[in-house]
Amino acid sequence: MPFAHFQGNAATVHSAREMLARGRFPHAVILSGPRGSGKFTLAQMIAKAMNCLEPPITDDGLPDFCGRCSNCERIGQADDLDARFADAVEAREAMRDTDKKETRILVQTHPDVLIVPPDPPQLLVKVDQVRHVIGHIYYKPTQGEHKVYIFSESNFMKEAANSLLKILEEPPEYATIFLLAENPSALLPTIRSRCVHLRLEAIAAEDVETYLATEHPEWAQRQRALVARLCGGGIGQAKTFDLAAYTAARQDALTLLRSSISAQDHTELFKVTEGYRAGADGKDKTDQLIRAAYSLLEDLLYLLSGTPKLVRNTDLTSELTKLAGSIDMDWVQQAALKLGEVETGMRRNLLRSLSLDAFATALERN
Repeated sequence: MPFAHFQGNAATVHSAREMLARGRFPHAVILSGPRGSGKFTLAQMIAKAMNCLEPPITDDGLPDFCGRCSNCERIGQADDLDARFADAVEAREAMRDTDKKETRILVQTHPDVLIVPPDPPQLLVKVDQVRHVIGHIYYKPTQGEHKVYIFSESNFMKEAANSLLKILEEPPEYATIFLLAENPSALLPTIRSRCVHLRLEAIAAEDVETYLATEHPEWAQRQRALVARLCGGGIGQAKTFDLAAYTAARQDALTLLRSSISAQDHTELFKVTEGYRAGADGKDKTDQLIRAAYSLLEDLLYLLSGTPKLVRNTDLTSELTKLAGSIDMDWVQQAALKLGEVETGMRRNLLRSLSLDAFATALERN
């Protein structure tokens, strides 16, 4: 998949390729943009272009990658980062407790390209991960021309961020570090000052719809429009969006909100929450419900503030408008706070069905 297949942000991609053409690509790059805008995909593409063994001749004369040589293929094995991350976590869980505590999550499918994801359960980049980078970055590449380190998220523990500065101050000429961030201001100013900043913007909803028409021809136009708005211009999110799962979770979230707004018979509420059991499946289902509930609360806020054009769940506009007529801003604020308490309870392994029942009944309006 050459650079031409990257969706949107043509100017940023062109700038990156021009830097590659000059042979002086920055040693440290903050690649920022909203979730799903393609930050990791672009970093992977650049890593392939740096190490491609059979670079193609392009019409614009700028560097590209073949996607077929051994380097491109091995780097590309990490394109599905969620799957590789899950494999690494599973491998660590299978270790003895003593080894597990000393092992940090890293993803590497090519000896010269290392991906550093936030380490669970806190989902922060930890100092041992940065120390691993420090211990290997000063060795020259073995199978390519350039070493690449991709921090897939920039949520650093303080000590880890301070350790990263040591590399950024004196990086080797054959290495590049990518820091992927939704909000680059969360990084230390001393880190930002040592990096070149490339920004990816959200893609217009209409362009996401056009993309989805090819990726999901089985979806109706209204479904594509819904997903495009829910993903906020993030092609990556749209590509992997599970519409059926979201719709099911959203229906349960609507039941919670309806039960919260009107103190009526709770039969429907209890019927829904009874399905949220313990175990990994129950956790995933609850996480989806919470995300859907936040999305609906955000839309209610838009309706209450007189900005209906910002509503994302457009297929529910009529129902949401009816609900908005029974509540106020304070209720939405309280609902968001209570939903946060449900999330906290999930981390403490509280009974999910009871937590959801308590959420609904605590916000009842008589």
